[in-house]
Amino acid sequence: MLAALLCLPGAGVASSPVPAPEPVCTVDDPRLSELSGLVAPGQPGAGAARYEAITDGGGTARVYTLDPATCAVSAVRDTGVAVTDVEDLGLGADGSLWVADIGDNGARRPSVRLVVLPPAGPVRVHDLRYPDGPRDAEAVLVGDDGVPLVVDKTTGAAGVYRAAGPGPDGDWVRAGQVVLPWSGTGGGPLGAAGSRTVTGGGVSPPGATGGRAVVLRTYTDAWVFPLPADGPADAGAVVTALRGAPLQVPLPGEAQGEAVAPDGRGTLHSGSEARGLSAAGVVAAPGAVAAATGPGAPVVAQPGRAPAVDTGPPWLPAATGAAVLGAVLLAGVGAMALHGRRRRR
Repeated sequence: MLAALLCLPGAGVASSPVPAPEPVCTVDDPRLSELSGLVAPGQPGAGAARYEAITDGGGTARVYTLDPATCAVSAVRDTGVAVTDVEDLGLGADGSLWVADIGDNGARRPSVRLVVLPPAGPVRVHDLRYPDGPRDAEAVLVGDDGVPLVVDKTTGAAGVYRAAGPGPDGDWVRAGQVVLPWSGTGGGPLGAAGSRTVTGGGVSPPGATGGRAVVLRTYTDAWVFPLPADGPADAGAVVTALRGAPLQVPLPGEAQGEAVAPDGRGTLHSGSEARGLSAAGVVAAPGAVAAATGPGAPVVAQPGRAPAVDTGPPWLPAATGAAVLGAVLLAGVGAMALHGRRRRR
């Protein structure tokens, strides 16, 4: 019966038009063993000229510059700004780096912090409050208008938050939610629940070839939400895109994948923390954005509502019911046969 279930349609990892991600480099520097955020700046339409990365945790906000071929650290910028739990790094259209101090495992922080490193000029600090109380988050998205958004880590229906006014300080509003489709991709520390837990995000840079997209990642997959071909990807466009149907890009086998960075060529760069015997590192999936934005892209609609419990793939309840029914029928046939033999005796 188990073999029959494994052969049912939909069992296993969904097929994807994007080639399987390939290893780029291993992060040997112990300062980045908890690699949690990554961006891939470069010239418009080009690949990553470098990586900028952050590590999970507190202290002061630091950004590490990495060689995109070897992941060797070439520079470190320490802002001196106090942070509690940095979880992601965003890239603005103007080249600004947004360090997202938004982690809150116990959901106790009255406010969280964004530290902005512009290409020139002083560092800016923004403290923000959610309208519905503290929450844990690991994904920041920055629109072309310089307005940031945060996607929380709620498994199931992840909240999307943005500033209530033109600046990022103060009280924010809940602008929507994302309910990611089911995934059968393996990996990560949380099992099936990890496939619906948002751990990072990014926005394609202006001038990217093959179209632009908003990307959210979980411990097991990247989900690529197409942006309109015309017009800037401002905060409103990002919120609208996150209501749409994304393309699944499986990222199997990562120890603890928490970073994703689309570059100017439409490649997705995915970063994982070290865990156990697995080192931190970066893999790349070329053509992921073009696959999501092209005609007839095999995107997957978001479920109408979040599952109360992650029960697995949509076909599993029916398959389980069929299995139980089959077992009952087989038991009944066996009982009738045994009764017949007894009567013949």
